[in-house]
Amino acid sequence: MLALARAQFGLNIGFHILFPSLTIGLAWLLLYFRLRYAATGDARWHDSYRLWVKIFALSFAMGVVSGITMSFQFGTNWPGYMLSVGNIAGPLLTFEVLFAFFLEATFLGVMLFGMNRVSAGFHIFATAMVAIGTSLSAFWILALNSWMHTPAGFTHDGGQLIAADWLDVIFNPSFPFRLAHMLAASGLTTAFAVAGLSAWRLLRAPHDKAALQAARTGVVIAAVLAPLQVVLGDLHGLNTLEHQPAKIAAMEGLWETRSEAPLVLFAIPDEQARANRLALEIPRGASVILTHRPDGVVRGLEDFAPDIPPVTPVFFAFRVMVGTAFLMIAVAWAGVWATRRQRVPSRRLLWILAGMSISGWVATICGWLVTEIGRQPWLVTGILRTADAVGDVAPQLLGATFAGYVFVYAVLLVAYLVVVGHMAAEGPKSALTQVPGGMP
Repeated sequence: MLALARAQFGLNIGFHILFPSLTIGLAWLLLYFRLRYAATGDARWHDSYRLWVKIFALSFAMGVVSGITMSFQFGTNWPGYMLSVGNIAGPLLTFEVLFAFFLEATFLGVMLFGMNRVSAGFHIFATAMVAIGTSLSAFWILALNSWMHTPAGFTHDGGQLIAADWLDVIFNPSFPFRLAHMLAASGLTTAFAVAGLSAWRLLRAPHDKAALQAARTGVVIAAVLAPLQVVLGDLHGLNTLEHQPAKIAAMEGLWETRSEAPLVLFAIPDEQARANRLALEIPRGASVILTHRPDGVVRGLEDFAPDIPPVTPVFFAFRVMVGTAFLMIAVAWAGVWATRRQRVPSRRLLWILAGMSISGWVATICGWLVTEIGRQPWLVTGILRTADAVGDVAPQLLGATFAGYVFVYAVLLVAYLVVVGHMAAEGPKSALTQVPGGMP
């Protein structure tokens, strides 16, 4: 039952996170497009705004629907969580609705349909409010998620936890690093989605100047954010080493505590034997990265037994995430070079960029797997075990609903990708963008 409940919640939140990871960054990029159009009058910025505001609206709707579904599971599948920490989780989730979602929802209609109905200044203001709202939403959700990893500012009241200091709860030790890492991840997701789908358009219409300008914008943003994300990831990793060393040991595939710990580039973890098979290592690499000394001591999983996370998914997800990050750097820099002076990239590079459209999603999902699986067996680190929070739901019901979620989410995701791909391929004058009462 525990495995099914975790799988079901993981599927729900994994599907949901796809859309906020795009809309957070895309809202700010839309503000940039809108400001550039207002400042220059260049129709290319107008066309890019028209296209991507529709994609934003579709993505926002998908995020809202999947978020509502996910929230119900706190009560149905995880009642022990709300009973234990609801006095902290409840207010933070409420803050997200009151100070973020309502702000987005209030100005979203003006942003979508008001370009020719309100003044340019107010339309820009509405777009800015939506962008601020998306970031505030990330702020509150990540405050709660970070608190679950590094709880602080609480006290016990019988069997429940209550906040003793809300500033300590919100600005817990891992929150600044997690927030910065997630915002950069959203920026990269947006940058590669815009660059990749614009490249998809250029494969069909190489003379579309708006698509070329959007592709150029995407790769420039990615070329800046991708290296920055590597730095932020390193800082986040050092924070995790301090507060959740078992997660770091699982990420690095380190079974024993040792000095001069190697950096495991690839291996097949054997959790029964507690060893790595077919390991490819860089001597002293983990010690250098984690302690900044070649002879630094790195704690292994043996120090945390029996409370160690599942090693295999954490180990491989971390490597896919890091590998995707370095691939992003290479493709983004190649894209910046290829689009200099408004040049259209080669068809080979356009195909590569198009293929990288969902690379931000790949990295985000892998990072989320590392973060959440790496926290196990704790739901709230050191306070509440996952097994102690699960509800008493029949396995047959969990299995049936899990299968239903898989089917529905697969259909929705395929439909979303087909529609967005078609909208991008047709450009801003696609019939799909001609919403009655909408922008021309």
